[in-house]
Amino acid sequence: MDTNILLESGTNELELLIFDVAGNYYGINVAKVTEIINSEPVTMIPNSHPCVEGVFIPRDNIITAINLAKVLKLPDSPDMTKDMFIITNFNKLNVSFRVHKIYGITRFSWSDIIVPDKTVASSDAALATGIVRWNNQLVVILDFEKIVSDISPETGLKVSDIEYLAGRSRNDEPIMIAEDSALLMRLITDSLEKAGYTNVQKNVNGREAWEKLNEYKEEGNIKDKVHCIITDIEMPQMDGHRLLKLIREDNQLKDIPVIIFSSLLNEDMRRKGESLGANAQLSKPEIGNLVTELDKILR
Repeated sequence: MDTNILLESGTNELELLIFDVAGNYYGINVAKVTEIINSEPVTMIPNSHPCVEGVFIPRDNIITAINLAKVLKLPDSPDMTKDMFIITNFNKLNVSFRVHKIYGITRFSWSDIIVPDKTVASSDAALATGIVRWNNQLVVILDFEKIVSDISPETGLKVSDIEYLAGRSRNDEPIMIAEDSALLMRLITDSLEKAGYTNVQKNVNGREAWEKLNEYKEEGNIKDKVHCIITDIEMPQMDGHRLLKLIREDNQLKDIPVIIFSSLLNEDMRRKGESLGANAQLSKPEIGNLVTELDKILR
C-alpha cells in the first residue's frame, strides 16, 4: 500500500485503516498493512487455534487467516463472502485478519490518540492500545501483535533467548524505555534485569519520556540520568520517531544513544529510523539482540 506518511520522518503522525467488525469501529496502523483483498476460501489446518480459519496463498506466500470477530468474541457477519481480509506484515510475519467492512484510511496525529484508562488497558489481556474520534465515532486501535502472540506465543518476545545471560554481574548504567504495552514493558524490563541491567526508567509513551528528559536537562544532570534510550515506534501521544527527532535536534540530548525496538521494522520504517539517527533498530521478538546492542553501546 502506498501512503504519504511512510515518506515522512518524525511528524508524530500515523495513518489508520478504519474498519468494522460486528458494527464496531476499529483501526490498524497502515504501516502494518500490505494489502486489502476480498474474502476468499481458506484451507483449514487440523488442530489449529479456534480463531485461525486456515491458510491461503494469494500470490507466492502462505498467509494465515485470523477471524477477528472470534478474537474479539463478536458475532460473524451475516454473509462472510462480503467480508474483507487485511493482510499485514509485522514482526517478520505475514498474517491476514477477516473484517466485515473497510471504511478507508485517515491521517491522525499521535497526540489525538487517547490512552485507554486502567479499567480497560491495565491487564495483560487488554487488546486496546488507543482510542481516537472519527466521524463522531470512537475507533479502537487494536494491539495486533498481542492478538498474534496470544494465538501463537512463539511469535512474541523470545525471552528464552537471554536465559544464558542469567547471573551476569549487575550493571547500574541508567536506561530509559518508552513502551506503551504494559505486558511488553514488563517482559523487556524483566529480560534486561536478567541480563544485569537493573537501572531502568519506564515511560508509557514518547511524550512521557520527552518530558522526563527535559526535567533532567533543567536539573543539569542529564548525563548521569540517561545513558541509553530504548523506544517503541507506535505509541499514543508521541511516537518513537518523533521522540528520536526531538532528541537529535537538542544540543544537550543529541549524543544519547537511541535503540528502536519495534514490530514495525519494514524497509520504509528502517529508512526513517536511519534518517533520524537511530543507533540500532531491532524487531520486537529479538530481545537477545537487544541485549547485545545494549552491551555494545554501553561498553
